[in-house]
Amino acid sequence: MKKAVWLSWLFLNLVLIVHARPVMGESMKIDDGKVVKFDYTLKIDGQAVETSIGKAPLEYTHGEGTIIPGLSSRIKGLAVGDEKTVLVPAKEAYGEIDDKAYREVSRTTLPEGFEPQPGMVIELQAPDGNTVPAVVWEVKDETIVLNFNHPLAGKTLEFDIKIVDIK
Repeated sequence: MKKAVWLSWLFLNLVLIVHARPVMGESMKIDDGKVVKFDYTLKIDGQAVETSIGKAPLEYTHGEGTIIPGLSSRIKGLAVGDEKTVLVPAKEAYGEIDDKAYREVSRTTLPEGFEPQPGMVIELQAPDGNTVPAVVWEVKDETIVLNFNHPLAGKTLEFDIKIVDIK
């Protein structure tokens, strides 16, 4: 009698393990529709410029386009606990530098007393009322050259990633 109870218990546990394993495995891999949390450090030219370490991990839903395409495609299939260094070329991140995104504007369009400096980020108001950031690229006597490219355009991004959670 004891042997039959023990065998029933063993069979029940084996069935639970066999049935639970594929479900757990599927839910633990990054795929479209999964909510993913990961820690990261972003490096550009070998220099760390941003990190989530010591803060809340980045959370997003995979496949919804809320993170850059090159990063999304390179972490698909990873599991909780996986760590990976990911290189994302500019064209799969913020794009290449667009020479047409530079505009020269008269200094008279700037607020009185404002002294632009190269590298300064300013916000301009678009016709639709939204603000658009631009980098002061060059300051001339009568004009300034503004760069409307994303600050990370033309850059290869290096991410050190650790997957924290997948739901």
